Amino acid sequence: MSKSETKIVIDFNDNNINCYTENDTDDNINELVKSHQPITLIEISPNGKYLVTYSKNDFSIVGWNVDESSLEPYQKLRLSNEIDKICVSDDKILVCLYHDKVDARYIIEGIYDMEQKNLKIILNFNSPYCNYCIFNLKGEFILCCDDKIYIYSKQIKNNTWKCKRIYMIPEDHKLIGISKYDKLYLSSDNTIYESNIIITEKIIKEKIIKIFGSDEKINNKARISNNEMFICIRINNKIIIFSNELEIPIVSLDIINNDTQLYNLIHHTGLISLLLPLINDSIIMENCWNEFLHPLNENDQLSKEYQTESFSLNIRTTTEYAFGILDGNIWMIKLEKILAKMVLTHEDYDDGDIENWYFDDNLKINKTYDHLNILLFNSYLYKDTIHTLFNDVIDRNREYKSELIHTHNLIKWVINIQNGDKFMLKVFKKINVNSQWDEPELICTRVEKLNLNDQDHIKLLGIKSHDDNNIIVLTTKGLFIYHFNENNKSISLNYYCYFEINQLVEFKEKFLEPTLPVSNYDSFKHCNEWVSYVKNDKESLLKHGGALLTFGIKEHKLDLMEDIYKKCINYFKEDSRNNIMFLSIITSTMPLLNKYYPGYISRYSSGTTMIIDNMEYKNNKLHLYPFFHHSQIISSSWEKYDLIFYIFNYIKNELKSLNRNSPSIILMNPYIKFINYPQEYKWYEELIKPQPSPFVETINEDIYKTWSGESLINFKWNTYGKYYYFTIWTCFTILLGFFTAAVATPQQNIDENARKLFLIITFVLGIILLNYEVRQFIYNPKKWVFDLSGLHFSDLFDVFVYSLSIFTSIYWLLTNNRNIPLLTFTCLFLYLKFLLFLRIVESFGIFFAIILIVWQQMIGLLMIMFIITIGFAHAFYILLSPEDFSFNEPTNNNDPNNPWNLIPTYNHVFENGTIDHNPFMVQPPDENTNMFVNFSSSIFATYKFLTGDPSVLSNWQYNNNLSLEVMYITFSSVMAIYIMNLFIGLLSNAIEGVDFRVLYLIYKAEVLAEIELFYLLPCQRRWKTWFPEVLYYYADIDKVYAKVKEMVDKDEWKVDEFSELKKDLLIKLNIQPVDVNSLQKLSKEIEDIYQRIL
Repeated sequence: MSKSETKIVIDFNDNNINCYTENDTDDNINELVKSHQPITLIEISPNGKYLVTYSKNDFSIVGWNVDESSLEPYQKLRLSNEIDKICVSDDKILVCLYHDKVDARYIIEGIYDMEQKNLKIILNFNSPYCNYCIFNLKGEFILCCDDKIYIYSKQIKNNTWKCKRIYMIPEDHKLIGISKYDKLYLSSDNTIYESNIIITEKIIKEKIIKIFGSDEKINNKARISNNEMFICIRINNKIIIFSNELEIPIVSLDIINNDTQLYNLIHHTGLISLLLPLINDSIIMENCWNEFLHPLNENDQLSKEYQTESFSLNIRTTTEYAFGILDGNIWMIKLEKILAKMVLTHEDYDDGDIENWYFDDNLKINKTYDHLNILLFNSYLYKDTIHTLFNDVIDRNREYKSELIHTHNLIKWVINIQNGDKFMLKVFKKINVNSQWDEPELICTRVEKLNLNDQDHIKLLGIKSHDDNNIIVLTTKGLFIYHFNENNKSISLNYYCYFEINQLVEFKEKFLEPTLPVSNYDSFKHCNEWVSYVKNDKESLLKHGGALLTFGIKEHKLDLMEDIYKKCINYFKEDSRNNIMFLSIITSTMPLLNKYYPGYISRYSSGTTMIIDNMEYKNNKLHLYPFFHHSQIISSSWEKYDLIFYIFNYIKNELKSLNRNSPSIILMNPYIKFINYPQEYKWYEELIKPQPSPFVETINEDIYKTWSGESLINFKWNTYGKYYYFTIWTCFTILLGFFTAAVATPQQNIDENARKLFLIITFVLGIILLNYEVRQFIYNPKKWVFDLSGLHFSDLFDVFVYSLSIFTSIYWLLTNNRNIPLLTFTCLFLYLKFLLFLRIVESFGIFFAIILIVWQQMIGLLMIMFIITIGFAHAFYILLSPEDFSFNEPTNNNDPNNPWNLIPTYNHVFENGTIDHNPFMVQPPDENTNMFVNFSSSIFATYKFLTGDPSVLSNWQYNNNLSLEVMYITFSSVMAIYIMNLFIGLLSNAIEGVDFRVLYLIYKAEVLAEIELFYLLPCQRRWKTWFPEVLYYYADIDKVYAKVKEMVDKDEWKVDEFSELKKDLLIKLNIQPVDVNSLQKLSKEIEDIYQRIL
């Protein structure tokens, strides 16, 4: 076999080459290797266990099993045509594509099952052209054709793959790539979006987030690689790293002339498998490859035909290996070897350099490297070390120690307890590896003091090191992570989480998560240094800021609250495209701010109103139409049915043509993560006492005075609220219809069995509706009972109505007794409840809001009126109550209050005109003759008098009855004239200046909160399509202009904290921005002139 015929598969192990030759394999594989031509393309399967190579010389494809340290040839396939792209699944299914030079797109040459003797597979639904294809980790084939994405099941039936789902890419969006983690990357408006689609139990849960925005144009040549924690993006000569945990870009680096920073980025983040395919053309990698080839060339281990300047750009990586093409051969290199070579080639490398990691100024990150970045990138690596530390401490039965000593290479850590509430850390360093620890050099010290009471003390439990510069310390007061900075000889606290010794097992489980848990309230309470570190570090603030601000609010630390608020606002202003998540620190704590410091909500709402995101001059959306991202992937699986798809598109286009094309502007809703629920939950607990979101807990009118609050309500209402509300309304209407049919239908027109059926339906529906009201009572019994304003008063009424309908129905069914009063009041209250459902309609809702505000404003006056009425009723009762008498027998006495003395009598008139004093006819008295016979009827009589009916006193003679005259005049003057007129005047004042539309929106928010907590399933409250983290909304440009002018005229246009963003909006609206400083200066000059004149 000549050299020209032998191809080499190289595996580096201490610079040795493993060649697969005739002596290494059986005859079949020998022929396969021998006849194989120079490799042109390579591709790795999603799990990294299978590799395929292609040679354009003979159109041959070879499959390789990837073992621990070698490649094993598996199968060979020879094609009839040349191809330009390949992809392969973990099941060894190969897709081959060639490039159509005319159409500039790919065409599938064939799909082959290499485990089934290269069985050819066809697609049941396929476009002739495609732009991109890949296999995901589940073995599904994902194919992108123009603006459609097809997902095929891996199940083969009759040599055919069935298309199970189709998605449409929105207009003005371009696909950048698809990852094996079911993530799609799209670009639009100089912004990159990530779409994550997970299909479980036929329910689509879709999360689309904006991962990066730039002032530069982003084309579809941008390259992306990702894992479950980070997304690495290459745009031209920039590398951007996006953190899935923090949801912001944490690194932006120009790789041109930044070798040191690029080296630090690769060496210290542990992301070489993601970064290597993106930077293979950089100078640092070129030097690295040369370092690999140099000793091989010197030892004549490579012939001249294999000596080259660099690898092909077609690099593929797994978590352990990199696979590349060099002179037509496969190179399989361990990533740790690449890192080792990078150290040798980076001549200017210094340990101190890692402390000065510079970022791209153009992207407004402007931050030097700090220790949290290392901790942030490697938190998943710390997991094993922390878990081992917990196990060691638990196995030792939580043995306390007063001193801990740990050595690692040249570094020695010594930790001592001091005074029970603090401990000292010391770092020593040896001169070299061979020297002893007898007299090491003390590099630096740090004292960590905790805020503990006199009876509480800290004790050491264990210590572990992740590397020379980072240690993990476990104590009886929590877990600490420290970093030793050799450059400035200092020790810094990078992480702290407080817990007690009896919580070790519980927190051991929490530290098994891929990322370190968020610090709890007690962490900040007991460690001031940790508070300071989190507050002043950007990434730490984003991760722990919500917990820190919660601590500041509860502890009433005003300076800390103000610092966090300003930092969040400033970070957002620096880069409003990419730092939007900093606003979530404020919005996540709004329930506490609403309780203790509502002024912050007013300040935030007014300051963040109308933050522009984009200007669109052709738009079909309505004013304040909300949406949760720009690039929504639309499921269109029904498109497989061509006729239906054609009809749907035709109707959609016709309706679209009827809509007006009005200029509009896209505004950002500043309530970030305001409507999101905690992701961790237990089903049974959620059904009894669900966890609330900040939206549910925060009912503040300052939020709903702005367009942002209104668009938030519109989104919730249009997404799910109206469907659930009208379903509930329909159920109640059915209950009302069946009950009234059973009650009001004459017996001769309805069968008795039908009546019983109607009552049973009423009973069942009443039980169902009452169940939700009972759950509300269990959720918050105190508020449910004592808060009689707004929706909670309605809840009490609902329980009464449902209970009454249930009782009436079951009583009638069991006793067959048609209790007329019971039926009457039940029917009345059911109609009143039906009327309350109309409050959700804006015209009715505003009217009900007026009633509600009047009730809240006048409740004090009504209480006064009630007490006065009771007092007069009691006085009238004492004055006008009769002595002993009987309605059955006439009683003749001198009691003026005796009903027999108050009744009309009829006397006989003689012919001579005289009158017989003995009446010949007497009208018997009844309970209405003297309504002051008892106290209860006296109250009713006084109420009638209050409403303007004096007939209750018409049976008495006022002559010689001074007491009655005084009572009559006093009551009519005080109540009928003064109090009632005062009531009318206060009623007018109560509704003056009140924004009833805001009250209506608040009521609508309360209804939506009730639906979320008690009608949605726990999993539904976590759907990202219903509860997105970020919202945007369209606003009519004319209305925006009018609104801004109105706010400026009313001095409500706040520019203190968002001056640049507000000025940008004014410029786009062609409104001359107001220079506040100039106005203040002019005002001062006018005042000075005025003082001189005086």
